[in-house]
Amino acid sequence: MLNVNNVRLSDSVTQGFDHGFAAGEMTVVLGGNQSGKTNLCRLLAGLPTQAAGEVWHGEQEWTALSPQKRSVAVVFQAFVNYPNWTVAQNIASPLLAQRVDDHERKRTVASLARTLGIDGLLERLPSELSGGQQQRLAIARALAQRADVLVLDEPLVNLDYKLREALVLELKTLLAETGATVIYTSTDPRDAFALGDQVMLLHEQCRVQAGTPLALYREPISLAAAHLMSDPGVNLLPGANRDSDKGCLAIRPEHVLLPGEADQTFADAKVFDMQVDSVERSGDETFVHGRVISNDNTTNEQHWVVRRPGMHSVSVGEMLALRLRGEDILNLALN
Repeated sequence: MLNVNNVRLSDSVTQGFDHGFAAGEMTVVLGGNQSGKTNLCRLLAGLPTQAAGEVWHGEQEWTALSPQKRSVAVVFQAFVNYPNWTVAQNIASPLLAQRVDDHERKRTVASLARTLGIDGLLERLPSELSGGQQQRLAIARALAQRADVLVLDEPLVNLDYKLREALVLELKTLLAETGATVIYTSTDPRDAFALGDQVMLLHEQCRVQAGTPLALYREPISLAAAHLMSDPGVNLLPGANRDSDKGCLAIRPEHVLLPGEADQTFADAKVFDMQVDSVERSGDETFVHGRVISNDNTTNEQHWVVRRPGMHSVSVGEMLALRLRGEDILNLALN
């Protein structure tokens, strides 16, 4: 078990937080840019950082230990590989330091290279690799380290979309087999669902909520938490109370129903009219952007995004009657 106590992710934060990361589980740390993700990673690894707080691994305090004395492997999005060593030598370097025998070392290098799609590049130097290939090499070398704690700070951000999707699925299985405590940072809520046993949400250098992906999706405690677990972010209801004491009402883009989609006679339906500004179609989904005014004589206007599966016939300038189920409406604190 890896525990952090009284963590403050920057000098401007006065209230610290405690958190436990279980062995054998992956915790996805989800947050936007400047939310404190990298500062947390550097604190866990013992690297220079603005973050402060205690770090414990089991009964051993790591707070004052150097990175070399912590059983932590780190992969940052700004990858670092040994430039004068081949791909095979880079992957093998932690195994050499651990005095792993030659047969096991070769087997591990081949297995990791195959999993990460660089098995045909083992004799190349890092300078002969693309950016995505170098990032995969950095991940392979970190996995070869066999550390108790593996910290991955947006490790797939430099990969193309198709490779990234494939690696996410493979990493989940591969990392579970290591038994390590894995911390994986991301800005994408899809990573939380695909990879996370647990999720920690960071916003403006503070932890706003933590739990399983499904629990955070179903029961966000604040507008910031709801936004982080939604892509695109949640839509605010027109006329909803924005007073900080009473919070606000919101709906996820995927929970807004277009006209004619389903039975529109459910008892708790709420209806809003949208003036369509733009439409995006990705092949399997349709995103409708527009301005919404409630039907209860309020004049408050909100920009909404509607996200629906399939291809829908919607035109720019069209007025749509949108329907929401009462059970899908989120009542959120603003802070």
